[in-house]
Amino acid sequence: MSVFDLLSTEVKRVIRRRGYLEATPPQEKAIPRILEGKNVLLIAPTGSGKTEAVFFPIFHRLLELQRRERGIFGLYITPLRALNRDILKRMYNIGRELGVKISVRHGDTTGYERRKQVLDPPSLLITTPETLQAILPAKKMGSYLKCLRFVVVDEIHELVTDKRGAQLSLALERLREITNQNF
Repeated sequence: MSVFDLLSTEVKRVIRRRGYLEATPPQEKAIPRILEGKNVLLIAPTGSGKTEAVFFPIFHRLLELQRRERGIFGLYITPLRALNRDILKRMYNIGRELGVKISVRHGDTTGYERRKQVLDPPSLLITTPETLQAILPAKKMGSYLKCLRFVVVDEIHELVTDKRGAQLSLALERLREITNQNF
């Protein structure tokens, strides 16, 4: 039995079609815990499937959550805009095939794209700590965060030792109050 068998039929079908046939060790360990709703610290070498270990179970859960309500259910926080774009490029098509809307928000996001996000929020938003701080007090975008169930912090070691880490910590505390969830 593969850890992928824990995922919904739709998710399994899409990831197999995209060439994910066998789970990597990080995926074997992380996917069940994420599906259980546990907090996970995933440390593994580059190219070992960490991103997929996080996204696959989140996609699984988003399929059921977005059927019930509208809002931002997942945040993927990265220290760099370039990493935002890389994650979006890698996960966007899988999300699209599943009907999970993914979007990026950072300082360079156009006014047009920001407006689209306000009118029709993505289920999963990829952002930076600074942009998250800007979104939190925004009336409409902030209200969409009440649905939040997943927060992924990528490259956390890049953030913990400076003021950006403190900024992220404050943002997570604010999210906890908004959502009544423990991130």
